[in-house]
Amino acid sequence: MSTKRSLYLPRRQVIRGILATAAFGATSKLWTGCSSTPEGASGPGGDASPTAEGGKPIVIGFIYNAPKDDYGWNQAQATGAAAIASIAGIKIVEQESVPETKEVQEVMRNMIEQDSATVIIPTSFGYFDPHVLQVAKDYPEVQFFHSGTLWKEGLPKNVGSYFALVDEGQYLAGRIAAQASKSGKIGFVGAKPINPVLRNINSFMLGVRSVKPNVKMQVIFTGDWSLPVKEAEATNSLVDQGADVIAVHVDSPKVVIETAEKRGVLSSGFHSDQSALAPKGYLTGTMYNWGTIHKKYVELLKSGKTLMNGGIPHQVIGGIAEDYISLATFGPAVTDAIKKDVEATKAKIVDGSTVVYTGPIKDNGGAVKIPGGKKYPVTAQELTQIDWLAEGVSGKTS
Repeated sequence: MSTKRSLYLPRRQVIRGILATAAFGATSKLWTGCSSTPEGASGPGGDASPTAEGGKPIVIGFIYNAPKDDYGWNQAQATGAAAIASIAGIKIVEQESVPETKEVQEVMRNMIEQDSATVIIPTSFGYFDPHVLQVAKDYPEVQFFHSGTLWKEGLPKNVGSYFALVDEGQYLAGRIAAQASKSGKIGFVGAKPINPVLRNINSFMLGVRSVKPNVKMQVIFTGDWSLPVKEAEATNSLVDQGADVIAVHVDSPKVVIETAEKRGVLSSGFHSDQSALAPKGYLTGTMYNWGTIHKKYVELLKSGKTLMNGGIPHQVIGGIAEDYISLATFGPAVTDAIKKDVEATKAKIVDGSTVVYTGPIKDNGGAVKIPGGKKYPVTAQELTQIDWLAEGVSGKTS
């Protein structure tokens, strides 16, 4: 999704996790040092609304494995936390830069025992097994909402998962890139050639080719999730080879976006909004709207519903239609005509008349991977088997 990142797939939660997406397509429709919010903080109405626990606020602990201002995965998660921080009856505690080791168990225990947290939201893949599962067993009355897709039947009843699929956002971002590119060459900096990254690349390219079928895209994989030097080198290499738009899927797109800006080319981000890093060249980016999910969690929690009593689903997943993902700020290169195209295409995705994975789709070796007449929604099991790059993309998956 350093040693703490050797298995680090943020974003990655998706390596094993995305394999479960078909299982929870139905559940997505069920919802049609520490910093903290001061206890009893007022919400928009001005008073600290009491909870079912004798007027005490519901304390929710958020844990991040990197700084929460990383312009990437962790910043997106922290933005989601901020979306509920001012709600009456809710108190937020946070801790950043917590490694995916037993240290996170201690952080969770401290939040529960010292901060009186009754809800824990661990936001990184590596926190889940064994750390979340172990602490959840020790505190059966505390609810754990993990940001990933690793929950399955048989796990502790006080554990659930939430996630957002980005294929549709990447398709829209690809359409924007195609219309903005003048050279007809696009570059993509990816971490590893694994299913979630390949899906993001292919979704982006399918969007590109839906506008301009002859555009080419080259991918360079850096080999890991956070390698700033290699990310800069890959970006420069792609620009040197003629790419005038650079897209990205690494932990923090910051280096890629800044390098593209320095080289005078356009960029398309990921995870969160990076527009401040590239005021001239930033096009947009697919970003997570975790706040949409967290607000619904809060609504259910305040009404007394829990994972344990069945009032809160154990799996929550969605995409554009559910407002779990969206596009970030549009940069100056995104014209009014492009914006209109985005809105029209988005409407077709929401109503189902446009499906990203509609056959025939070939890989970059010419083999048909999705036959004509086949349409796969983003939750389809078949998409979890993608291990190829789409037609028009140059790069190696092994």
